[in-house]
Amino acid sequence: MQHRIRGMPRLLSQLFQRKPVGELIRELNAGDRLHRRLGPIELMSLGVGATIGTGLYVSTGIVARDIAGPSIMLSFLLAALGCGFAAMCYSELASMVPVAGSAYTYAYATLGELVAWIIGWDLILEYAIGSCYVANSWSNYFDSFLQHVFHIRLDPRFLSPPWDFDFRTESFVEQIVTLADGSRVMAWFNLPAVAITALITVVLVVGIKESAGFNAAMVLVNVGVVLTVIGVGAAYVNPDNWHPFLHEETKSRGIALGAARIFIAYIGFDSISTHAEEARRPQRDLALGILGALLVCTILYVGTAAVLTGMIPYKDIDKAAPLASALQSKGLTFAGGLVTLGILAGMTSSLLVGNLSQPRVLMAMARDGLLPTSFFADVHPRFKTPWKSTILVGLVVALGGALAPLSFLADLVSIGTLFAFVIVSAAVWILRVTDPGVERPFRVPFAPFVSAMGVLVNGGLMFSLGRDNWIRLFAWLAVGLCIYFLYSRRHSLLAGRLLAETGGTVAAEVPEPVSPD
Repeated sequence: MQHRIRGMPRLLSQLFQRKPVGELIRELNAGDRLHRRLGPIELMSLGVGATIGTGLYVSTGIVARDIAGPSIMLSFLLAALGCGFAAMCYSELASMVPVAGSAYTYAYATLGELVAWIIGWDLILEYAIGSCYVANSWSNYFDSFLQHVFHIRLDPRFLSPPWDFDFRTESFVEQIVTLADGSRVMAWFNLPAVAITALITVVLVVGIKESAGFNAAMVLVNVGVVLTVIGVGAAYVNPDNWHPFLHEETKSRGIALGAARIFIAYIGFDSISTHAEEARRPQRDLALGILGALLVCTILYVGTAAVLTGMIPYKDIDKAAPLASALQSKGLTFAGGLVTLGILAGMTSSLLVGNLSQPRVLMAMARDGLLPTSFFADVHPRFKTPWKSTILVGLVVALGGALAPLSFLADLVSIGTLFAFVIVSAAVWILRVTDPGVERPFRVPFAPFVSAMGVLVNGGLMFSLGRDNWIRLFAWLAVGLCIYFLYSRRHSLLAGRLLAETGGTVAAEVPEPVSPD
């Protein structure tokens, strides 16, 4: 039973007004909705495709060399632990509310409109910057593939953004490249990043079934490559390379810091929940897809990290293309070229799912009036995709991939992802208290413990990223709050209904405490 407390200031009441779960479910059959064409295999494939990408193929080398050393294997397990708690929470919420929007939708149903906007804006950071990171990284492997297979060298001015980010001085510096004649000049922009983003955008506009089919093919190649790396590389593992196990310069914090920095490798599985509206049987298939993708990726991650750090000393790892370079250092030139081709397929899949998920978060926010509906919620009459926002996301990612420094992007993605996981973990327990009667096809076991651990582990990893990353996150959220108070709050459909129902006197609903089941 609920009771009302009248007299609360209208603005404050609106900021924390929740969107009832029942209303979210009723909206499933209203308006122009997306096609339900995805089964558990397609959903798991989307999760694996989004997850096994740049985080494995690039970040592994960076974190192993600079932060964790061979203990990156434990960093992957620690990150997987935090993801596991969050994954179970995502599964319960996605089965309860099978609509587009992911953590944004769950926050709207549990914590109110302001928190929903904050998490939605955070998801924009996670997916957009994450896709920029993948597109930026894709060109390194593309250039490596052309060199080792076809002996073609691209002009280095078209392979890097014009600036890099120096973490020691916390400043941007010019990106200098060396031409074939030995002269050193400033880079112009990352052309392959623009090209692959344009191709992906065309595929995404055509339709979800076509996108999922393309992604499934890329995932098969991707997983095959990872298994090839583990199988071939295992023959060249020297256990002496695992000593010292902890990075000499970060012994006291290497594992935790490594887990926080490597967290970008795990951002993919939560993208499955953004496609809840396109799942054929969301109450069952979403949980299978989310948990299955996390399990498969964790096993492959730990195995790859063990082989990489066992093949060569961690201080000698090539941060730009670690896996291909490690194989080539053992004389496996053909294998290195083959692996590079597979890696390109995996990173293409990761970019596809990132750019697939972002427009669906924007669409969910637009349906609530928080973003312009005519643009972000417009579904193509033939392809049934949010085509306008898909094209906009493609343009933003192409621009970011072409001009933004690679190293600067990674930590922004990690802290944004961790923040989303904290909110989702908290939302499960809050809904158990506020809406105990809602049907839960998938239930998190030991919900209080799992939810609390999801908040603590992921929140702790956020703090491991340091002050500067928090400053960047708060700066991004500050921009989002400006947009909310200048536009979104005035156009909120929920606030409009609330005002109409109360005749201008807002009543805030405060639920009585209910013992969770």
